[in-house]
Amino acid sequence: MSTAKKSVAQLADLAGGTLLGAGAGEQPVSGISINAQACGPGDMFAAVPGTRAHGASFAVDSAAGAVLTDAAGAEILSNAGFDRPVVVVADVRAVLGAVASAIYGHPSDKLTIIGMTGTSGKTTTSYLVEAALLAVGRSVGLIGTTGTRINGEPIPTQLTTPEAPTLQQLFATMVDKGVTHVVMEVSSHAISLGRVAGTRFAVQGFANLSQDHLDFHHSMEEYFEAKAQWFTPLVDGDPAVADTKAVVVLADEWAGRLAERLGERADTVALGDAAADVAPGEAAGPRFAVGAVTSRPGGGHGFSFIDHATGAAAEVELPLPGRFNVANAALALACLVEVGEDLEQSAHALSRVAVPGRMERVDVGQPFLAVVDYAHKPAAVAAILRTLSEQVTGRVGIVIGAGGNRDTAKRPLMGAEAARGADLVVVTDDNPRDEDPAAIRAAVLEGARAAGGRAVEIREEPNRSRAIDALVQWAQPGDAIVVAGKGHETGQLVAGVTHPFDDREELRRALHAHAADTR
Repeated sequence: MSTAKKSVAQLADLAGGTLLGAGAGEQPVSGISINAQACGPGDMFAAVPGTRAHGASFAVDSAAGAVLTDAAGAEILSNAGFDRPVVVVADVRAVLGAVASAIYGHPSDKLTIIGMTGTSGKTTTSYLVEAALLAVGRSVGLIGTTGTRINGEPIPTQLTTPEAPTLQQLFATMVDKGVTHVVMEVSSHAISLGRVAGTRFAVQGFANLSQDHLDFHHSMEEYFEAKAQWFTPLVDGDPAVADTKAVVVLADEWAGRLAERLGERADTVALGDAAADVAPGEAAGPRFAVGAVTSRPGGGHGFSFIDHATGAAAEVELPLPGRFNVANAALALACLVEVGEDLEQSAHALSRVAVPGRMERVDVGQPFLAVVDYAHKPAAVAAILRTLSEQVTGRVGIVIGAGGNRDTAKRPLMGAEAARGADLVVVTDDNPRDEDPAAIRAAVLEGARAAGGRAVEIREEPNRSRAIDALVQWAQPGDAIVVAGKGHETGQLVAGVTHPFDDREELRRALHAHAADTR
């Protein structure tokens, strides 16, 4: 991997920091990490403050040749007699992206990067864009919830949006491998923690906003502002993003607010009634619009997609069920058009897409519909149940839980949406993490029981495998069932230990067992 070989002094100037350590300024830096043990002599260790300890506490035992830290970290290093170069800045995370980008030779400048943010749909939209780009022969990298891939081949990563040093190194690796386009999910955590700072995006897409992550952001207003922060350089007219496009799907009031804030910098996508109100060539209206949506056998949708700026239009056959996936496809197509891809070719490519753990059908020949979905927030639960009820004439059942150490306020709301949309709700454990699983279930059950308004059976089954068994045994011909919350995940995190668990495999097992019992 080629790097720019910036010196410590050059990086200090870039970061607007103070360089400590006599005669150390010319030392070259070839890499950077926030993991002290991952650093070698040619690397810089970014020592950030943590919830339990300051990263600078680990610098002495690191092989790193230099350290980037704040005043508190510098004091720790001074008290420890640390004698290697130290760059001191006011806020490490605020400069980390730019520093990492410089070290790795500004790799995002050499790539066409399409970023997606929003509460729901980032993964699906990213898959759609990736599929369209691969179909026309682009070399494509994907970074997101389900992992990182280069031209379909997975490479190990841990976070939806990696930390800035890892992300910039990943971009540099992709450049070396001949990647031309990168599709990536951009989480609100990543925006707030500066993980995507220093990255040049070709397109920034906004899908929607609904309740999630309020353990981190504390309010919907704060959550919205975290998302909007990513678009702020466009509003401010930062010359570094002069060529960046913004695409906003007008799916909710938050999207409307963002579009208003962005003004002419946003190309908007109209859906439903809003799309019908847009006249072809209307400059003041949304640039993109979705025409009438029709259902297809098996749960997919057909619709037309129009680019009013050019007059181009395409008919789309989307195999993914759920009206929300029409919005995801519309965002994907708009982003593809923004980077110069042909609309008709892109639309054709979407006809063959499947997304792991997103409305993923599990079929062993049973006479009812069974799916696994990642829905783990109130709006997503409501959407998935509404979609299933539209596809079958029978009843709808759901296995649902909530994750530990996350937004507690959404738990009863998830239970309430489950009770409003399903005939059977089986409340079970999701990823309890470090919390008491019974307390999490109790919150979900409270919301389910308080929802009222319709007859619904509510059960509690702590064991997720047995909860799935109960759902399958309940189902009758013509019904639909969904195991919600974990989607593509292959482990269940309990008290710091990840136990092997795949909802898709467990549902398949339960379906086979049920079939054997009913022969």
